[in-house]
Amino acid sequence: MSTAQVGGLDATSSHPTVSGDSGDAVDEGPSDPPAEVPTLLPARRSWPAWLLLGAVVLLAFNLRTGVTGLGAVLDEVQADLRISPLVAGVLTTLPVLCFAGFGALAAGWARRFGSQRVLATALAAVAVGEAARAFVSSIPLFLVATVVALAGMAAGNVLVPAFVKAYFPRRVGLATAAYTTSMAIGTTLPAALTVPIADALGGWRMGLGFWAVAAAVALLPWLVLARNRGGVVRSGDSALKRSSLWSLGRSPLAWSLAVYFGMQSLQAYAAFGWLAQIFRDAGLNAAQAGLMLSLVPLVGVPLSLLFPTLAARLADQRPLVWACGAAYVIGYVGLLLAPRSGAIVWSVMLGLGGGAFPLTLTMISLRSRSHDVTARLSGFIQSVGYLIAAVGPLAMGALFDVTGGWTIPIGLLLLLVVPQVATGLLAARARYVDDELAAASARGQEPATSEAR
Repeated sequence: MSTAQVGGLDATSSHPTVSGDSGDAVDEGPSDPPAEVPTLLPARRSWPAWLLLGAVVLLAFNLRTGVTGLGAVLDEVQADLRISPLVAGVLTTLPVLCFAGFGALAAGWARRFGSQRVLATALAAVAVGEAARAFVSSIPLFLVATVVALAGMAAGNVLVPAFVKAYFPRRVGLATAAYTTSMAIGTTLPAALTVPIADALGGWRMGLGFWAVAAAVALLPWLVLARNRGGVVRSGDSALKRSSLWSLGRSPLAWSLAVYFGMQSLQAYAAFGWLAQIFRDAGLNAAQAGLMLSLVPLVGVPLSLLFPTLAARLADQRPLVWACGAAYVIGYVGLLLAPRSGAIVWSVMLGLGGGAFPLTLTMISLRSRSHDVTARLSGFIQSVGYLIAAVGPLAMGALFDVTGGWTIPIGLLLLLVVPQVATGLLAARARYVDDELAAASARGQEPATSEAR
């Protein structure tokens, strides 16, 4: 095992050597870890770093296109397929449910089949699901196609942080910044371009189907990477095979990360679902309200580039947790006091608060020593977190129906900033999930796993 300095933190990990065409190593480390250390083996050959990072960036772009693209043309889809409001509600809730459910399975799939193969299959699922939605006329088939696409996105959500940890252990911040920025762009562009594309190509079907092409292009480098069986458990590593995703429930740090991720996701999905309506009820017209909503993910693009690099350089990420929490507080207080006159400022502040998303993804890698634990930790955090996030839009709508206004719903979001910041402060301290698993093992709470030693 080698001890690498990752963003100011000592991170012990076994990882591959990734070579460029010149043969110069990008990330140095023992290519053959000791036999007693279970690991998700990387590919048998070294790949150019540009291919690995480029493949990750292309994949990340497609991890939200099927969600925000559908949201942009949901009215047209409802009218054409005669979808009831109840089914439309199911469609808007499916992303967080699929991200939680399929995300819980992704780490196990990677151990069995290899991370490259699972990620290639995930992209294929995104492409097939998004393409199928452009052609089906049956509501059940449309739902099935949506689930297929979301399942692929869920697997990518979980495995990309582990892939970055494995292949860029000394460049976690830089690689995370690259893929979270790509994800932010992939969230923003479909929301802005799906309707114009649909108008230009003849309807919502082509508008949605266009993003399947982007997934198909992103799949090409992964087909190359998947030719080698990367991410497979060594023979004889029975401890890793026996360990489950939920064994991380023994780690208080894992729970802190999961709740922090869940709370920031709840804030984000509540904003995406209701912020435009809040502004419309405050007196803005539909176009203005939509523009204010678009500022939230737009602000997230530079934050996705800045926060991971900054977080990786800090030994303690608590100042960033405080900054995100303060931005949310200012945004929500502004919405309560002057929603119309300060709309631009409040939207920007909510976007700044959303910097908690790339921060959490970075901490997944920084709070784990090996990429084996990173994969399990990512699955655990996102499964628990997205279940928490599903409550946000539903609670906002229910409270609005009961109270007839937005004061109480916004007040709830403001109140939830408190547990978000509290759990973020716990998660941001310089410590490791692996060490807590080792302590739990020493107390006899679970079978010893070598990644926790």
